[in-house]
Amino acid sequence: MTWTAPPPVLPDGPVVGDDRAILEGYLAWQRATLLNICAGLTAAQLAERPLPGSNLSLLGLVRHLAKVERIWFGQCVGNRGPLFDPGLGKDHDFEDGRPEQAEAALAVLAGEWRSADSTAAGLSFDDTFDTGRETWSLRMLYVHLIGEYARHNGHADLVRQHLDGVTAR
Repeated sequence: MTWTAPPPVLPDGPVVGDDRAILEGYLAWQRATLLNICAGLTAAQLAERPLPGSNLSLLGLVRHLAKVERIWFGQCVGNRGPLFDPGLGKDHDFEDGRPEQAEAALAVLAGEWRSADSTAAGLSFDDTFDTGRETWSLRMLYVHLIGEYARHNGHADLVRQHLDGVTAR
């Protein structure tokens, strides 16, 4: 039997109340949206680059967002090392997406989410960290990550539509 990306459980976060609960819920929803866009596709489909002239694939986006989670929550806040060897180049996450990596890449992404959530759980939204250029609050990090996912989920929608015509996931 051919492996396919499983459907996620879509979170239903609060729409009123404390900003932390709202931002955590909305980030969880953006994360699940990426998985929902990938759901039902084979590893080969996830690795396919259907847009001429672009290195975008759904697998590349999964790998990229795992890297983004690691950079922000793991490196900037949690003092962990990079997910990919920097010597492989800044676009390694997009350029080295092979079908045989798909299932593991989704597991790595889920692991980065668990690690990020665990790191953030012990902090206040007013706690700050150094990005290398600026000082940010944890609250700003959530806003940034929501924007990052929203942008890349739009890319993912286009890739999915080119693969099999499915939209609005």
